[in-house]
Amino acid sequence: MDHHLRSRGPAGGKNGLTMIIWAMAIVAAFGAWVGWANPVYQEPFFALLFPAGLAWLAITAASSRQALKRGFLTALLAYSGCLYWVFVPVHRYGNIPMVLALPCPVLLAMYLAVYPAVFCGMLHWAKSKLSPLALGLFAGLLWGSLELAVGVVFTGFPWLPLAAAMAARPFAIQAAALIGGTGLATLLVTATTWFVLPGRRLPITLPRILAILLVAGWAVIGMARLDDPLPQGRWARVGIVQGNIDQSLKWDPGYQTDTVSRYIDLSEKLVRQNPVDLLVWPETALPFFLQELTREGARVRNLARTQEILLLTGSPAYEFDLANNRYIMYNRTFLLGPQGGTMGEYDKMHLVPFGEYVPLGGILPLTKLVQAVGDFREGTDGQPLAGGNLALGVLICYETIFPALAQERVTKGASVLVNMSNDAWFGQTSAPRQHLQLAALRAVEQGRYMIRSTNTGISAIIDPRGRIVQETELFKTASLSGNISAIYETTVYHDLAWLLQNVIIGLTLLMVIWAILRARQAQTPTVTRNT
Repeated sequence: MDHHLRSRGPAGGKNGLTMIIWAMAIVAAFGAWVGWANPVYQEPFFALLFPAGLAWLAITAASSRQALKRGFLTALLAYSGCLYWVFVPVHRYGNIPMVLALPCPVLLAMYLAVYPAVFCGMLHWAKSKLSPLALGLFAGLLWGSLELAVGVVFTGFPWLPLAAAMAARPFAIQAAALIGGTGLATLLVTATTWFVLPGRRLPITLPRILAILLVAGWAVIGMARLDDPLPQGRWARVGIVQGNIDQSLKWDPGYQTDTVSRYIDLSEKLVRQNPVDLLVWPETALPFFLQELTREGARVRNLARTQEILLLTGSPAYEFDLANNRYIMYNRTFLLGPQGGTMGEYDKMHLVPFGEYVPLGGILPLTKLVQAVGDFREGTDGQPLAGGNLALGVLICYETIFPALAQERVTKGASVLVNMSNDAWFGQTSAPRQHLQLAALRAVEQGRYMIRSTNTGISAIIDPRGRIVQETELFKTASLSGNISAIYETTVYHDLAWLLQNVIIGLTLLMVIWAILRARQAQTPTVTRNT
């Protein structure tokens, strides 16, 4: 096998090579556009073209600098297309002029593109120092390490992990119950890199054979696990109400009565047709302070009491800070019991920058997207909310994109995961579907039912295999109900998550050190003696 993979241009010379490079970059970006949820058509396996194309561009580059540049531009193209929807909330609800809002998806994509750029630069650097088998493994581990970094740097934004694209085909994410979404991405990128590595003479090489076997094993394990029975637990009936409240009216005080009436009417109709044990309303479904004794709050509590059900709903909340003589705001979830009283509360722990607070608010001349409510403060307790036979691990809004938060909920005893969100910000874009698929990935990783209640969709019940049992349409007033099971059995990934993540990072660093040592060894001159 050739340990020093060389750049090879076509017979047409420099212009022909440039065209091939641009074609591969477009293929990689196209794979991302089609692979992740989009407004036209999604085929998740196309997402594999993204890391495959990046690997090819890195390997065929003339230098690490060129590889880094190729990776950045390709990822910029890919992510700008996948995140086009960022324009909608920034312009429509942030009151940013269109000319200033249009570049926002590109600016976010520029930041995210740094990670694939590093991937390409380091992969090129390593290609002359590692064997093809080791190079493919290094590519997978490096990708996994960079996905972990995306989740923590600058508060984290792991919105487009490779495994989330696969959630559209539930069998494709079953391995996440064993190795998590990051582990699955590591395996898939290893396989795609092995496949694109050029052979010296024959198209059939050992890395490509291993890549085919790895992908085949991934598919077989996934399909077999879908046929396995779900873990058994105590069953409960859950109802979800999607109020479809216009975001521009939601925080209007004159519209509060209509908002509450809509949720109560939909809930009463749902319970009459399909009695439920738990009713779930979306994030900040109540645009007032439920903690206060108000007429509208009394109506909500009366619903739980008259229907004798558990009611989980979102509402802003506050505490008074005596030391600083000011109010502290929270994005809170309330669990109301069958008697109408508050059984538990959860305050959102991972807030959305510029959505719920402004980073460096005293410096940056910017405002939040959320109207009528001040900056929120993050919560500190992720304890599940217990009611009946259920222990509800609540994830508000984009908290569901963070694997560690779902992991924490289950570690603390959650038997069911609940994602309460208000995706009205995104409009009629692909963002709600992308968000839904991230929730499905969390359900598989933790082996829990996921209840997803949103203001405008997509609300859903997702089973522990990531299958969407029921879902609503976007921007439709709707309700649905279904059975869920309280599960306390944990997945292999849940038990070993910390170890798996550290193994990925640790092996990545070890392979970097190994490559450095091999390079130094190769540079050491050989001294011969005359006898």
